Amino acid sequence: MTQPLPTNPIPGTRDFFPEEMSVRMQVFEKLYRVIESYGYLRYDGPMLEPIDLYAAKSSEEIVAHQTYVMKDRGDRTLVVRPEMTPTVARMIAAKSGSLSMPARWYSHPNLWRYERKQRGRYREHWQVNVDLFGTESWEAEAEMFEILGDMMFALGAKADDFFIRVSDRALMKAALRAVADVPDDKALDVFGVIDRMAKVPPEETRRALGELGFDPDKVLSVFSVGDPLVEFPKILTAELLASSKAWRVVTQWKEHAAPSLRELRVTFDPTVVRGFTYYTSTVFELYDASPENPRSIAGGGRYDDLVGLFGKPRTPGIGFGMGDVTLIDFLHTHGIAPAPRVAPDATVLALDEGSRAEVKRIAALLREAGLRTTTPLETKKLGKALERASKEGVRFAVIAAPAELSRGAVKLKDLVRSDEREVSIAELAASMRRALDALEVAP
Repeated sequence: MTQPLPTNPIPGTRDFFPEEMSVRMQVFEKLYRVIESYGYLRYDGPMLEPIDLYAAKSSEEIVAHQTYVMKDRGDRTLVVRPEMTPTVARMIAAKSGSLSMPARWYSHPNLWRYERKQRGRYREHWQVNVDLFGTESWEAEAEMFEILGDMMFALGAKADDFFIRVSDRALMKAALRAVADVPDDKALDVFGVIDRMAKVPPEETRRALGELGFDPDKVLSVFSVGDPLVEFPKILTAELLASSKAWRVVTQWKEHAAPSLRELRVTFDPTVVRGFTYYTSTVFELYDASPENPRSIAGGGRYDDLVGLFGKPRTPGIGFGMGDVTLIDFLHTHGIAPAPRVAPDATVLALDEGSRAEVKRIAALLREAGLRTTTPLETKKLGKALERASKEGVRFAVIAAPAELSRGAVKLKDLVRSDEREVSIAELAASMRRALDALEVAP
């Protein structure tokens, strides 16, 4: 006997049933609106890319251990995209000379990494990416933080629910040289150890630094600065600090930020180094402030040299990514995840077969007004149809009875409040929309 096929998805992937998909759509549609309000244009790229695109400047851990690798029939080694930044840099390079700068782009790709499944991590996820190309100004950093703040506020988060941690690889390289005798060409190795520091026992971090040939105490002292605003000037020159966009944005940007964004918590944190090798200076993370979920929700940085790898003029870039898994976890942690919206707004019912054409016309008018509307596929008694609609969570039943139709009206039954009234067909959509909007804003 043939065994039935399994119903579970591949390990590390997820099925999104209508309830979960509704939550995702509500969340990301709000994020799209915020991002586009800043003038960003949506783009996309291929799911498959040549492995060289990532081997050039991505994380060694991702390339060597986490990519899905395959050979195509042309004997090309391809990977299923594990991140989007190399792709957008390639696309910007392809349009070099014809783009108006600065270029503001965003995307929401499906990404794949073969890693151990745990809270906040799957092998596939969807990630909103926001990227700004063509400017060296520290205002680009400020804009990234402003967008992040507005995105979180649009989802219902409060200012004390999260904070933005900022660092600067150029500053940290200088500090490592001054304090721990780490040459610049070894700094990325040290950053890799520091990036994993929170995930491994302290002795493993110390051992890894020792194996690189550096004094663990000296290296770790650079990344344990109590108050960098006080202590870093003792290590670094004023000129170097003044040249840091990350330093400037932490210390000065609120003087110019919109009043609604001045409450954002933006702090300098030396331990933020990020895992990708292409970051050149500023790196940052948006972090959950809840002790129940202490993790990064979004992260990014400057990659001013990435476009130049394609033989094009140097084009500075900065951007961030926000993944769906950690974001939804954040919303549930803080009790602000939207409720699923899986029920139609309305169903239009006929009392007799002769009214079916009118039912279709009324349903079309409601759909044109943006109301999710069904009509019965099978003839049922009115009581049974209303019972089924109520069970499914439909808000309104529109009853097309001959007497009301002759007056250009219908009966509108609110299945939540259990009241019924006559409404003209011309006013029907607006009346329902007002009731739905009032329900959404009710405390």
